[in-house]
Amino acid sequence: MTLGLALLIVGVTVVGAAAQRMAGLGFALLVSPLMTLMLGGHTGVLLVNILGVVSSLLILPRVWRSIDWSMFRWLASFAVLGAVGGAWLAGQFSPDLMGVAVGATVLVALGLSVVFTSERFSTEPRAPRAVAGLLSGLTNALAGVGGPAVSAYAVLTRWPQVSFAATLQPYFVVTGVAAAAAKLALDPTGFPEAAWWFWIAILAAILVGIALGERLLRLVSATQVRRFVVLMACAGAAATLIRGLIGLLS
Repeated sequence: MTLGLALLIVGVTVVGAAAQRMAGLGFALLVSPLMTLMLGGHTGVLLVNILGVVSSLLILPRVWRSIDWSMFRWLASFAVLGAVGGAWLAGQFSPDLMGVAVGATVLVALGLSVVFTSERFSTEPRAPRAVAGLLSGLTNALAGVGGPAVSAYAVLTRWPQVSFAATLQPYFVVTGVAAAAAKLALDPTGFPEAAWWFWIAILAAILVGIALGERLLRLVSATQVRRFVVLMACAGAAATLIRGLIGLLS
């Protein structure tokens, strides 16, 4: 890993951590497409899984009192099943095909979360929770993004933003650990290789991003934050999708 690439990853991590602190999600949405572009499908997604766990762990104490533990248990238990299946599927694909999967997954899931906004849905039925968790775990392992599936569920069911943002932090810890562990079990050589200072810089970047996100929360609304995350994720996902398609067709 070159110095320039490492610094670019650190910069993207700051933005992703800030978005995660502000909206409850956004780290993987913002970081995964760009990380895949820079490092390739398998290594990029694994690094996103690892960094996403660290980011959520650091945010967790700040939102502990707002977590809906019943919702967390349903989503997380089925997400672990999806993560194991997604990790196996990820090992069967080429880097270019992974790039297409990352871009398409983000674009489709975000599109669905925006289009399907009906007041007929609620958070009470448990089957939709299970489906959202399963799909989230699958896409988290396959594409490094578990947020779109649960975000779509939150939009459909009108899940309050404060509870949603808080509950996602322990949820992303569980799904990220499950996805990373499954991938490393299937391919122990897939761990990203980098100098010791890179990992220190990444940790510092996450802390800076969280602090920045807390400061920005005083200036913007939750709706504005979510719109920003969606726009940035769409841009990154489109770039990744195009790059993957070019690789497959060349």
